[in-house]
Amino acid sequence: MTPDDDLVGINEIAEMAKVSRQAVANWRSRMADFPKPLADLASGPVFRRSQVRVWLRRRKIPMAHVLSTINLKGGVGKTTTTVALAETFSAERQKKVLVIDLDPQTNATTMLIGEEKWRELNDKGHTLAQLFKDALHPESKKFDLEKTLQKRVSDVSAATTIDLLPSSLDLIDVQDELINTPVGKYGAIRPFDILWRATKDLIDDYDIVMIDCPPNLGKITQNGLRMSQAFVIPTIPDILSTYGIPQIVRRVRDFSEEIAEEIEPLGIVVTRYDSRSTVHNNMERQLRQNHAADPKNWPPVFDTIVPQSNQSAAAAEFSGRSTLKQKWGYQGLHDRISALSKEILAKLGA
Repeated sequence: MTPDDDLVGINEIAEMAKVSRQAVANWRSRMADFPKPLADLASGPVFRRSQVRVWLRRRKIPMAHVLSTINLKGGVGKTTTTVALAETFSAERQKKVLVIDLDPQTNATTMLIGEEKWRELNDKGHTLAQLFKDALHPESKKFDLEKTLQKRVSDVSAATTIDLLPSSLDLIDVQDELINTPVGKYGAIRPFDILWRATKDLIDDYDIVMIDCPPNLGKITQNGLRMSQAFVIPTIPDILSTYGIPQIVRRVRDFSEEIAEEIEPLGIVVTRYDSRSTVHNNMERQLRQNHAADPKNWPPVFDTIVPQSNQSAAAAEFSGRSTLKQKWGYQGLHDRISALSKEILAKLGA
């Protein structure tokens, strides 16, 4: 069943698209593909918000492109890729970006605001862990979106349009409890709706929303996927890192069907690639062959390959840099990330 706050009327659609009621009425009468109303009430027709957003995006009305990064194995460059792309979207593509850190390891958070600021926020309960705690204990209602949202983050001075919803180590304990989520202000009958309900009025303030998911397919990850139009799978080209890719694709496809929302497997990002490694060379080629032979369970591989680089480890430390090249290095890593950002934007239609 569609949650009540997933329904919008003509006025809400006009606000979403920043047009008049009459413009929406004209779209309905003239555009055969405009979403059909779920019901016609005395107050007017009501539509499903997500279907309207997809239609508006297709019509080039500015709507946020929401992208999750996921892999079941840690240490594959997932978070590094997320942060690098966010900073590149901001500094080079002039996009306004929101990073949502759902990974309890909090690496994206500390990369973007530093450990000292993260500890301060964590001590005050201004992280996403508090949102999920409120869902488990609706009587508390301590989550404050405005205080949790960190604006103009990143230690790259050229990346001035990145905001962050920070993570917390407390998410480790919260995840196992989410199956019993009660109804509450930010809760839901469906525990994967929690993040979406809290942020749905915020995300279209951005061009790109990047969600760094934990290395599992639990309820926290489902919260990220619930609001995503697509996902990417960063992976080292070796057997252990790529083994779970078909499982990810199948599980996300099943989840997509369950919530009746399309979540596209945008592609596989080959990371930490060592051109001298026979294993890496063979697996990179095998991944492309897998897609050609079984595109349903193996997503396409992006043309851009992100090389192994000592600069990636150095970039994880929060310290002031003026440019992306200062952070990501002058030995080709920055250029690859820049090329990857261009590929992703093209696939998103952004």
